[in-house]
Amino acid sequence: MQVFGSSGTRGVANEELTPAFVLRVAKAAGTAWRVDRVAVARDTRYTGRMLADAAASGLASTGASVDRLGIVPTPGAQAYAEREGVPVMVITASHNPPQYNGVKLIGSDGVELAVSSLESIEETLLAESFAVAPWDETGQVREIDGVADEYVDDLLAAVDREPIAAADLTVALDPGHGAGALTSPRFFRKLGCRVVTVNGQADGHFPGRDPEPVPQNLEDLGRLVRASDADVGIAHDGDADRAIFFDENGEYVEGDATLAALAAAELDAGDTTVSAVNVSQRLVDVVTDVGASLELTPIGSTNIITRIEELEANGQRVPIAGEGNGGIFFPGYRLARDGAYTAARFLRLVARRPVSEIVSPYGGYANVRRNVEYESTAERDAMLDAAANHAHAADAELNTRDGYRLDYGDAWVLARPSGTEPLVRIYAEARDEDRATDLAIDMHETLVDAKEDA
Repeated sequence: MQVFGSSGTRGVANEELTPAFVLRVAKAAGTAWRVDRVAVARDTRYTGRMLADAAASGLASTGASVDRLGIVPTPGAQAYAEREGVPVMVITASHNPPQYNGVKLIGSDGVELAVSSLESIEETLLAESFAVAPWDETGQVREIDGVADEYVDDLLAAVDREPIAAADLTVALDPGHGAGALTSPRFFRKLGCRVVTVNGQADGHFPGRDPEPVPQNLEDLGRLVRASDADVGIAHDGDADRAIFFDENGEYVEGDATLAALAAAELDAGDTTVSAVNVSQRLVDVVTDVGASLELTPIGSTNIITRIEELEANGQRVPIAGEGNGGIFFPGYRLARDGAYTAARFLRLVARRPVSEIVSPYGGYANVRRNVEYESTAERDAMLDAAANHAHAADAELNTRDGYRLDYGDAWVLARPSGTEPLVRIYAEARDEDRATDLAIDMHETLVDAKEDA
């Protein structure tokens, strides 16, 4: 697909992702959906209202009435879609920097659109074969109040609250000025937790930190955990579909370790879980230990969702799936990444023992990540060609499901183009940090040399 990547379409707002472009995406979606009613939601980004206005206009022009949901986490918009039976356009760039914005498309079942549906909308978009309603049949737009409140109520109804409340936990929360600032503090308090926050004001400039919940952006949360003697730290991205954790000592917990711990609590023999090609050995080890199966997909929520649906249609049980970036699915709850719900499931474990004990079996792995930016398709293609040559020359098992993953037995390295930013991403993992660093540096130097020669 040219437009929709691993999780919608994104770009620098008002440069790449303009109101005119969002208008066209909305017209294409409205044309393909052919429904009488749709919804538009957004996160807190400064350009969100501008682009949501364009989305609402485009949808109304096809004849669909539009429910404006305002600022709500993406999983809250998905809950609305499922409850009301209407598709939703979410204006969000999730974890991308503040200058970015984007579009996610949610079906009337509350699930992000499958690749086949996105391809149909993209074909309509590129052909500009939009439905155009007569002036007196254009859709009406209405503001919907209380969507965030209903989302919190849905969460509370889905969680076993008593063990969490009985544990008298203190939660240090960093919603990162995103949509979760409007819902997660209230949700955790209603679970019976004492909640202290940092970066807790909804602010589309993201003054306290960038939206991506990675260690370098979360130093304030670590300090807050220590200062407040919290039992756990929880961080979200911009649209709150991810959850990343800190232990009771204020130490960052790798998302791969969290996924492994939750998978160990959820999986039984014969079950299947789904992750992406950058899967950590932590999850592989858990799956092997419990006698479950692991299915790998290209990176991105859309690809994982599609595979979960295929497996469940064939009668396989998939109780948990996701990636080590904090985006985890519990299909029995809803086929959606939900940072608040993921945190609640983790709090059930924390109610019994400290975070450091929960994740200690999944330590001992070193993860190194690097990015190489590009400014043209020529630079990108040159880097990918270099990665291919590097991979075929290496004494390692090669997986090309998404980019180039080299498995050396004791370690692995992956190079793949980002689906949301002009970057080629490099991931490496090993038991020994020097080994992971060397693999990442070697791939990084290969790509940089190719970029400079392009």
